[in-house]
Amino acid sequence: MTEKETNMAKTTFSGPLRSEDTFKTVSKAASTGTVTEVITLGDGPVTLGDEDKTLTNATHSGRLLVVPAITANRTITLPSPVAGAHFKFIYGGAAEEAENIIFDTGADANYFIGGVVHADSNADNVTIYADGNSNSTLTLTDFGGMEINILAKDSTNWLIWGYSEGADAPAFADQ
Repeated sequence: MTEKETNMAKTTFSGPLRSEDTFKTVSKAASTGTVTEVITLGDGPVTLGDEDKTLTNATHSGRLLVVPAITANRTITLPSPVAGAHFKFIYGGAAEEAENIIFDTGADANYFIGGVVHADSNADNVTIYADGNSNSTLTLTDFGGMEINILAKDSTNWLIWGYSEGADAPAFADQ
């Protein structure tokens, strides 16, 4: 690092820190020096389209992600996990869906740890848990309201929590 970079890394602020744009949290690989964006703070929400979507840390992590009404089953694929990357999804539609939304880590080796509360519109509420060793997809079937949080625990696994409302329970599964 240059002297300026070293001094910036040691800077302490005693008042509010302001930016006219955004703040980015990055990680830097010790062996290669490659910088990877983990979270962007300060931008507005991102409305996902009515299509399958592959997320990136630079564009989606740290921002509110709005899932619109969908016309067919849709898959949202997470990027490779980088510790601290956080994705928060909410439903932006106006009625319970007749379609499914699938959150996919891309590989069983990158599995979910945690669970989501199923607010059952026909019965009692229950929590549905991932198996903690290979469940790499979460399907919300015919969902209504939802808030799903997914946080990269490390470079392998994802922590998951939140809720989904609807008549059908969400389900974790392997690829």
